[in-house]
Amino acid sequence: MNFRQLALKNIRGNWHQYGAFFWSSVFSVMIFYMYSSFIFHPDVINGKMPGASQIREIMIVCDYVIMIFSFFFILYSMSAFFKSRKKEFGLLTLFGMTKGQIRWMVLYENVIISILAISAGIGIGALFSKLFFMGLTQLLKVDSPIAFVIPLPALLFTAAGFFLLFLSITLLTLVKVGRSQIIDLLKASKQPKKPPVYSIWLALLAFCCLGAAYYMAYQVTIRSFIVYFMPVVFLTVLGTYFLYTQGSVFILGRLQKNKSFYYKQTNLLTVAQLVFKLKDNARLLFMVSILSAVVLSASGTVYVFLKDTRNQILEHYPQSITFTEVGLNSHRVIDPEILKRTLKQENQEIEYEIRLAGIPVTTDVLRFGKVVEDTLFLVSEEDYNVQAKRMNKQELSVDPGNAAYVFPYKENNDKIFKEDEQIQARLKGKTESFVVRQQLNGSPYPAQYEISNLLVMDKDAHKKLMSETPDEEKSVIYGYELKNWESSLGAVKKLKALVPESKEFNFTARVEQYQETKQLMSLTLFIGIFISFLFFIASGSMIYFKLFTEIEEDQEQFRALNRIGMSDEEMKRTISKQVGIIFFLPMLVGILHTVFAMKALGNILVSDIWSYAAVVLLIFVVMQTVYYLAARRSYIKRILQGAAQ
Repeated sequence: MNFRQLALKNIRGNWHQYGAFFWSSVFSVMIFYMYSSFIFHPDVINGKMPGASQIREIMIVCDYVIMIFSFFFILYSMSAFFKSRKKEFGLLTLFGMTKGQIRWMVLYENVIISILAISAGIGIGALFSKLFFMGLTQLLKVDSPIAFVIPLPALLFTAAGFFLLFLSITLLTLVKVGRSQIIDLLKASKQPKKPPVYSIWLALLAFCCLGAAYYMAYQVTIRSFIVYFMPVVFLTVLGTYFLYTQGSVFILGRLQKNKSFYYKQTNLLTVAQLVFKLKDNARLLFMVSILSAVVLSASGTVYVFLKDTRNQILEHYPQSITFTEVGLNSHRVIDPEILKRTLKQENQEIEYEIRLAGIPVTTDVLRFGKVVEDTLFLVSEEDYNVQAKRMNKQELSVDPGNAAYVFPYKENNDKIFKEDEQIQARLKGKTESFVVRQQLNGSPYPAQYEISNLLVMDKDAHKKLMSETPDEEKSVIYGYELKNWESSLGAVKKLKALVPESKEFNFTARVEQYQETKQLMSLTLFIGIFISFLFFIASGSMIYFKLFTEIEEDQEQFRALNRIGMSDEEMKRTISKQVGIIFFLPMLVGILHTVFAMKALGNILVSDIWSYAAVVLLIFVVMQTVYYLAARRSYIKRILQGAAQ
């Protein structure tokens, strides 16, 4: 038997370990190739595909992420395989095989697996790249479908990149073979374990860190996000690490002291083994928890933005079409009659229209510690309340000499003016004084160029001020709400063609912002979902590796328990609990982190996002459950086979 035959036989014999690693690697190569096939697509490189350049940049970043993640994943997997085969290497050494020959054998094995994984990944990636291109065609809304090609640069880049990655990690891992003594290899699984110890102070630190992180995430706003982000991340990571290394031993120790629970059925065996398993696997479970939280939070955020896009656009663009004219009766942007006639020709029905006349004024405000000049739009409370009532916004009642400040975006809850602050509103040639009694965030009128912030005054004073102000110093906001605004893109393009180029910034349309944002979020979700699946499969595979690394030790324990009368059903129940905790504990911790991340996102958006976030969490739970059931079935089968010997 030569080295190649021995390597193939070893792969077949250890396939229960190699299987999860192999398919995870195949999935990594597949995604990497599909992204690369778009990056190196001739139409993308030649600029024949509108809007593809930005997507290409995103995919290049994704390829880097996949390669970096694959490096650490393969490195961990190789280390786990080496640890589980120490006894085997010791026996081969005892039978006369040199360390150099063992290295060649392992090298053959890993080269064979890498070639198979790369070939299968590229083959499956090429098979599914047609569907991938079809999905991108729909999302990019290009006129003709993206042609199916297998770019040679993508093929070579994927194959060479992953082969070098596999080979470099294999050579790095083989160094350990030369450093291990035969007695250490043979006794690797026989090393006695010391009882796990913990520090009560570090356990309390874990709970304090997580509690502080959750509190800050619960309280975060759009203004405090930058301040809170890094402390929340740091405290969450630190708290999670000590939760597994210290807190898990503390909690299980308390359970062992609870006699009514500890001595019930097989709980004694389950808890006693978990004390060692959780302590030994603390770093792995910590990494999986953080990885799960990152993937869930990122996926949840993109999905929430995609689903909540319509609500956010409706809030920021209260009317379907809006434009601002400088001068009371000027039509430098577009004539309203021409606009309505064009909409009628395009079969767009107007639900209602607004015309808000006011006076732009300037005043001094304090922003970021500096006094700056800001432009406000003086409007009448009567005009304001008409639209506020229509859109179910709070109506205002303003006394003479007072004013209410209205900021257009509800997610910003900062107070621009102090309570009862007196401000000086400067017009051309004169100044008006107002006492700001109230501030509202979220306007029923659109945020327009230079007049997005409203200053609402009583109707009589506003009428008097308007009569004293020349028409050319006034401005008018026109707004039109369409019944089927989501299908108005064609009409909007025709209207924009009528607007002078110098006045384009005075004209806004909701449908344009909606389509752009929706397309960006859809593309991001479409691209990111493959990365999320990769991270999910890899994190599950790492837990799977760890279980089978310790399987010989568990087989010996259950074999002894079987001899003293433990039934197969009791062993299955005990194994199910242990494997379930190892699989689901990091998932639950990751979900808990994500829940507070979603709470922070909801605070920032000032929106109820839980129904959208729940979809992402539910999908993750279902996938993890399926992975657990498959791993549990394989693990129980191996344990029972070992116990029966």
